[in-house]
Amino acid sequence: MSSTASSSPDQAPVPALTVLGIETSCDETAAAVVRREPDGTTTILSDVIRSQVAEHEAFGGVVPEIAARAHIALLDRQIEQALDKAGLTIEDIDAVAATAGPGLIGGVIVGLMTAKAIAMAAGKPLVAVNHLEGHALTARLTDALSFPYLLLLVSGGHTQFLLVEGVGRYRRLGSTIDDALGEAFDKTAKLLQLGFPGGPAVERAAASGDPARFRLPRPMLDRPGLELSFAGLKTAVRNAAHGAAPLRPQDVSDLCAGFQQAVADVIGEKSRRALAAFAEAHPEAEPVLVVAGGVAANAAIRERLACVSETAGARLVAPPHRLCTDNAAMIAWAGIERLVEAAHRGESVDDGAVPPRPRWPLDDRAEPVFGSGRKGAKA
Repeated sequence: MSSTASSSPDQAPVPALTVLGIETSCDETAAAVVRREPDGTTTILSDVIRSQVAEHEAFGGVVPEIAARAHIALLDRQIEQALDKAGLTIEDIDAVAATAGPGLIGGVIVGLMTAKAIAMAAGKPLVAVNHLEGHALTARLTDALSFPYLLLLVSGGHTQFLLVEGVGRYRRLGSTIDDALGEAFDKTAKLLQLGFPGGPAVERAAASGDPARFRLPRPMLDRPGLELSFAGLKTAVRNAAHGAAPLRPQDVSDLCAGFQQAVADVIGEKSRRALAAFAEAHPEAEPVLVVAGGVAANAAIRERLACVSETAGARLVAPPHRLCTDNAAMIAWAGIERLVEAAHRGESVDDGAVPPRPRWPLDDRAEPVFGSGRKGAKA
């Protein structure tokens, strides 16, 4: 895959950059090599991902200790494969980029410490990447977008609207006040005994269901603003399931269809409001809505976002599914973006002292929605 990310015409060209990316924030052990040419053309030279679905399936969700142990066992081989597929050695790499948070802290530690060891041994710079920034900048890798644009991040751990105004410049417009959307999908699937991962399982069941059979709420839809909530919707599904017990396969399909329809209604309306907020903040810019994160693969949500975007006169950008879910190519690319930004300022990047973080909001100036204590705000 190749693209050309935009940059200001008055900025001096930056020499070619080849970056090794490492991602271990949850249950994917991933490594990738991405190269950016001086003219901005970018190529993913390799992108290897080892999912741990089989290790966690019996538990109905990701078990942090199991994930961390799997990263330890798998990561060295993943890095070796990424370099081999790129046809390079570590000496050919200009920098190492790794997720430093947010995520399951055991996995983050494994990836970041491995990256630090490689960078130190090879004498290469280390770029400590915010996992959410990887998602936020992926559309510049795949579609060569210019700043600014609107981002809807929908994943297992985060659901929020962000103005992406530049590298390191993010403004949160709204966020879930409880469960992330991916978490709600997983918990709904677990409740209905559909297996793990929950998102694809709910979507498959919903395909043959009647979304109008069960009356489910549209949380926060009657309130102004862009905050979201999915905990109550999940509880409503549980109550409806108990009321219809014992559940037949069609009952499960109807519940999934109703749940998915409610989610699409909420996301659609909130996205309409977010596009209006984007137009107010950047009236001169082309309106672009980027959707990223694992839940971006859901066809019903994408269809609703496409309708909302068309009505608002905006362009919808949804990177390929492989680059929406957790991957190391986006981490390598975020590292490249950071290196290019630093080069334009005449600075260097070396984040060798950056610690792993379980929580790391993209917009650290925004008022915390929830989460506190020594870990900091979750969102």
